[in-house]
Amino acid sequence: MKITKLLGVLFLGGILFTSCSDDEAPSSPKIDYGNGILISGEGTESVSGSVTFVSNDLSVVENTIYKKVNNAEFGEYVQSIAFDSDRAYIVADNQNTVTVVDKNTFEKEGTITTGLSKPRYMTVVGNKGYVTNWGATDNDNDDFVAIVDLNSLVIEEKVEVALGPERIIAKDGKLYVSHLGAFGSNNKVVVIDIATKSVVKEITVKDNPDELYLDSLGNLVVLSQGNTIYDENWNVIENTLAAISFISTASNEVVSELVFNEGEHPSQMVLEGNDIYYNLGNTIYKTDVNATTLPASELFITDAGYLYGLGVRNNEIFVLDANFLGNSKLNIYDLSAKAKKDTKEVALGASKIYFN
Repeated sequence: MKITKLLGVLFLGGILFTSCSDDEAPSSPKIDYGNGILISGEGTESVSGSVTFVSNDLSVVENTIYKKVNNAEFGEYVQSIAFDSDRAYIVADNQNTVTVVDKNTFEKEGTITTGLSKPRYMTVVGNKGYVTNWGATDNDNDDFVAIVDLNSLVIEEKVEVALGPERIIAKDGKLYVSHLGAFGSNNKVVVIDIATKSVVKEITVKDNPDELYLDSLGNLVVLSQGNTIYDENWNVIENTLAAISFISTASNEVVSELVFNEGEHPSQMVLEGNDIYYNLGNTIYKTDVNATTLPASELFITDAGYLYGLGVRNNEIFVLDANFLGNSKLNIYDLSAKAKKDTKEVALGASKIYFN
């Protein structure tokens, strides 16, 4: 073979080889984290909290996405996530930090640090963020809601509130804050006027209110877990009553309650449309906003060892079985069949589910 022809063959072969290699090993497309399910994991004192992404069709699971994107950690403990149209705000209470990321890429855009003290939950109204804070463990009078300018990520002001502000939701110029009680106990839902930045009412409910939602009529649905009281030897001496309370946002009064039996302590309530789902003893129950009594029987019994998070989407219910030694489990149940259809391994100490 002539040298010129040989060189031509080698040149052509090189082109073909390069083309085949490019076809066989394309670069992996970036995941849009803003289109799917996010799960926050608390972590532990020795392992950072984290966030897991699960695609809507459940085919893709990616753990520790913040670390993979930013080569950094949140630290202990990741408590919750809030969102606006473009960003996600990850609240780490023991770090006194809210980390701000692009909702779709999870690239870090900034942090809110100065002025926070055991931050818990956040909601966004316009260009302001409102963050609940428990304050110091040895002080029952230093709890507050921080008002954050989301353009500068600087805390502008604080609204002093009762002990243990937890979940926070906004409606018609008002903020509604459940008061779980922090390191003690409380029984209040506090109303804050956004314009005047002041508490305008404290609504009394049953002990330890946590989850709160707005129903289709714009009224509040609040789950109070009740309180277990112990003596100095950790013997139970009393159980206060738990309840689902319905609060009119027109009058800011409790209009009705579904009260649990003494010793029952429900948790993880979710409102989907007018349907209410909650956990009681690793068992899921269902009622609705028009019910006058609690359901007599369960929806289904889970196999969770420690049911720590709950979510409902369409005809599926998502249950977090938390593990603080390794990956937690996300169990997905078909609501029609009342049977588990899938399981995914997710974040250490997984506790919250967010559908995007």
